Amino acid sequence: MPKGLTRALGALLALVALYSLLGFLILPGIALRVANQQLAQYANVPAHLQRIELNPFSLELTLWGLQIGEPGKEQVGFERLYANLSLDSLWTKALHLDAVELDKPRTELLFAKDGSLNLTQLFKLPPSEPKTEEPASGPFPLRIDSIKLSEGYLHFEDLRPSEPIEFLYDSMNLELKHLSTLPDDNADMTLVANGPNGGRIDWSGTLSLSPIASEGTLKITDSKMKLFWPYVRDAVPLVLEDGTLSLDTHYKLNLSKETELLLDNTSLRVAPFAIKAPDGRQLARLASLEVSETSIDLAKQLVTVGKVRSEKLETWAALEKDGQLDWQKLFASQPPKATPKEKAEPAAAEPSAEQKAAKEPNKPWQVLLKDVQARNYMVHLADRSQKTPVELDVGPLNLDLQNFDSLNQSPFTLKLDTGVGKQGKLQASGQVNLAPVTAKLDVATRDIDLRVAQAYISPFIRLELRSGMLSSNLKVDLKNIEPLAFSIGGKAQVSQLHTLDTIKNRDFVKWQQVDVDGLSYVHGDALSIDKVTLLQPYARFIINEDRTTNVDDLLIPQPAGKPASAPSKPSPASHGKELGIHIGQISINDGSANFADQTLTPHFATAVQQLNGQIGTIDNRKPMPAKVDVKGKVDRYAPVTITGALNPFNPLASLDIATSFKRVELTTLTPYSGKFAGFRIRKGRLNLDLHYLITNGQLKAENKVVIEQLQLGEKVDSPDAVDLPIRLAVALLKDTDGKISIELPVSGDLNNPQFSVMPIVWQTLRNLVLRAAQAPFKFIGGLISGGGAEDLGSVSFAPGSSDLTPDAQSALDKLASALKERPELRLEIEGTAAQSSDGPLIAQQRLEREYQATWYKVLQRRGDKVPANPSLLVVDDSDKPAMLEGIYRTRLKQQPPAEWEKLSRSERTAKLRDAVIKSWAESTALLRTLGQERAGSIKDYLVDKGKLEDDRVYFIDSNLGQAESDGRVVTPMHLDAE
Repeated sequence: MPKGLTRALGALLALVALYSLLGFLILPGIALRVANQQLAQYANVPAHLQRIELNPFSLELTLWGLQIGEPGKEQVGFERLYANLSLDSLWTKALHLDAVELDKPRTELLFAKDGSLNLTQLFKLPPSEPKTEEPASGPFPLRIDSIKLSEGYLHFEDLRPSEPIEFLYDSMNLELKHLSTLPDDNADMTLVANGPNGGRIDWSGTLSLSPIASEGTLKITDSKMKLFWPYVRDAVPLVLEDGTLSLDTHYKLNLSKETELLLDNTSLRVAPFAIKAPDGRQLARLASLEVSETSIDLAKQLVTVGKVRSEKLETWAALEKDGQLDWQKLFASQPPKATPKEKAEPAAAEPSAEQKAAKEPNKPWQVLLKDVQARNYMVHLADRSQKTPVELDVGPLNLDLQNFDSLNQSPFTLKLDTGVGKQGKLQASGQVNLAPVTAKLDVATRDIDLRVAQAYISPFIRLELRSGMLSSNLKVDLKNIEPLAFSIGGKAQVSQLHTLDTIKNRDFVKWQQVDVDGLSYVHGDALSIDKVTLLQPYARFIINEDRTTNVDDLLIPQPAGKPASAPSKPSPASHGKELGIHIGQISINDGSANFADQTLTPHFATAVQQLNGQIGTIDNRKPMPAKVDVKGKVDRYAPVTITGALNPFNPLASLDIATSFKRVELTTLTPYSGKFAGFRIRKGRLNLDLHYLITNGQLKAENKVVIEQLQLGEKVDSPDAVDLPIRLAVALLKDTDGKISIELPVSGDLNNPQFSVMPIVWQTLRNLVLRAAQAPFKFIGGLISGGGAEDLGSVSFAPGSSDLTPDAQSALDKLASALKERPELRLEIEGTAAQSSDGPLIAQQRLEREYQATWYKVLQRRGDKVPANPSLLVVDDSDKPAMLEGIYRTRLKQQPPAEWEKLSRSERTAKLRDAVIKSWAESTALLRTLGQERAGSIKDYLVDKGKLEDDRVYFIDSNLGQAESDGRVVTPMHLDAE
């Protein structure tokens, strides 16, 4: 080998050896010493690099064991950093690394309470020198074929929130291929990060540094929401109990001109999730929420959600005593927190016009929800603003929503199906728009428990709502909310309604079922119902002792001066327009009612059952009367009918109603008879026919009363009872069949406020009884043909006579006929005589009878023939003076005065006769005897000629009366009841 070649090879070997020594040993040692010196000089915490390895031939550099921080508390470090420089970097004008590998990097990322970051405090760097402005240049040319990060460690802690945030990823693996700062070069990227608390991150895609752009997929699996919830907790006062989040999305990011971010094919899952209030109250609990087929376009400000599936959300909401929702108060209690920067900065000056314009809202975001399904939700509602708290569970609730547009460019479809309370159901479906607010919905309810309204009616009425179910099928068309405009159509039903009077603990109003068919309501315009059907309706009405009613008792007086709520703004359709009401038909089936009047003694009570019938069309805009045909029974057996026609909205214009009660037991009316008549009713039935006809306010009424077999019972003490012979009045009114028939016509002008029907009816009835009781003979005289208004209550006799005149006989004939028409009447005859006209005549008659009796005895003593009766004898006037002496002494029981001895015979006889006549003319016994004879004459005629039962005619003690001006003596008669 030539020496030159040998020397060249030796020199080359020496150079290689020197290069190797320098590269493998000297340079790594110098670099390690310099690096540690720099770390010691600038680091604020202990910092150390273990060793540096360099392969000068392969251009591979390896750094080992970097540790920055206190031993055991290192904040930044790695186990190995490897880089391999490619030789083509010398001629490609770009730094080209074949590979970069980082093993077990460790980072502690810590934010202090004051917001400072630990990484910024690791080194005390010298101040940078001011740089002169240079023209913008492109990025440093760099190409890295492969970057690998293995088993990285990241510990994050943030003390700024009210609760510290801390999480750890202890297994992070990153791989980048073909990373370049050259234009339009894309690197393939893969990142997998795991931690002990879950929340795995899978990131794969492409990355471009010039321009900055990326596209790929990001997946977060089972991330615990508690790790970052304090950030949310400081914004809203919600305490997280449980929450796991998973995210999977494809994305596109481009920062070449402006921030362009597009997320598509995004899916989000939250399961489970539970939050509560700071005081421990449960607020919401969710089994699962899945959002899929979603995209977010930052440039277009568009969020499109394809599918939302949510399962078993349970939430609680309450209206507090102050009228605010608990959720509302919860968020209102959270004051906004100022950032440290905001705290440090002084109050800003008034913004300029340009700044105000910059702060004006830009184009609003648009959110599209294509298909939302919520299943098995449960909402627990409570109202604590009432005296008795109200609780209502709504659920299981199922909600479907399609094509929702936050910008309201088209209506969205809504479908709701939920339970209400224990057994109620609510369904709603249709189209809804938010701006303006409109809706067309089909709404159906089933068995909604109306008892939930109890707390809302209790402050106003002492009524217990024992039961009640609401069902309906409605079509709701909401056209506007300002002013309010909507319409409702369909049908509704309220069943098993039962209300209880809490004062008396008795039924008040109830029914088995009320059906409202053909319902149509246009707000502010008209309410139309085709048919209302009442099944077994019932009501109780009571008049109290103080003349108030049970309805008055139930109403709770409201405090005076209570501020009225501001009236709502009327809609144009309702302004100045009466609401039209149209009801096609009202049907009553098996209705009943109870009525009581406690103003009476004893108290009165009755019941109406088996009410059935119809009421025709009612329309306040068409003045056509509605036909009425209702039948029922009073106290189970007495039929009642109501027929005719009426206009309930203007009864004074047209009314034609006929009401009939048959066979009503009068014993139920004993309280009324006791109060007003002073007698109980032992037996009797009432038939009542009422016919009221009203035409343009003019009343024409016919009241026909028929009472059968009325028998009064015991007397009742009542200060309101009329002072009349009621038993006699009843007997006067009864006919031969035991019936009392009364007609009470009433007419008048109902437009006159002084006119009232019932006082007229009662006054007419009272006048009838009063007339019958005060002038009974005139009353019964009018009952027979030809009787007229003649008073049949007395008979006139000639002075001293008991013989009936032809006029008296004619009057007695009429009286006998009238008494036959009133079989319960009895006649009492009061024989009467008058001393002034009857006395002298009966004295003369008595003297003649004494003459006859004395002469009869004389003839007997002489043995002469005598007639059977002394009254048949004729005494000669010549024989009378002698007998007069004996009559004077016997009847007057005294001797004639002595001075009469001096008188002549004729004068003496005249004196004796006058004395005897005067004595007998003043004899009460003789006058009463005449009165009894007159009474006997009347009874004999009535019995013999008038064919009246003798047991109906009674004598009462004879009376001494006064004669009429013409000398006649009147014998009065009286009527009484059996």
